Amino acid sequence: MISPAPSALSLCVYCSASNNLDQAHQALAAQVGAWAAAKNIRIIYGGGHVGMMGIMADAALAGGGEVYGVITRYLADKEIAHQGTTKLFTTQTMQERQRKMAELADAFLVLHGGIGTLAELSEILAERSLGLSAKKLIFYNDDGYWDDVLAWMEKAAQKNFIRQAPGALYDVVNDLSAAHALLLKDK
Repeated sequence: MISPAPSALSLCVYCSASNNLDQAHQALAAQVGAWAAAKNIRIIYGGGHVGMMGIMADAALAGGGEVYGVITRYLADKEIAHQGTTKLFTTQTMQERQRKMAELADAFLVLHGGIGTLAELSEILAERSLGLSAKKLIFYNDDGYWDDVLAWMEKAAQKNFIRQAPGALYDVVNDLSAAHALLLKDK
């Protein structure tokens, strides 16, 4: 196996670990992994071999990309840790996992996901809102999956629960070329 070249950018990708997803979501995960490898973007993710996470990691690795997984001991003990990642970090708690992923990342891409994905992106939104992080946060919203969350943030801002215009905290894209352009902006 050829060692991958060091990546120019580390992108933390939040996405589902569910194996019960439709083919379109599985295809998106594979597309993101292959895209990241082709663009020399290191993927930082939740460290599992299941669901969109595993599909994305496998596609990036197959394309010669770097993939850093971060997983809790609890999840690793349940045998869902991806054993083929470039690097695999193990933490004790979910909070330590989120913190490690954020530390390793230069930017964040939010794909389709559930409660875990929502928890991860909420922490980054809070840090951006408080001025503790300037790292880009990008929602991938090709099929309107995040529309309700984005509408809630607009409503919260209108009612002064969020200080900034939500658009100042994140970007929304519906294709990977737009995501790539945002990641290269200001570089």
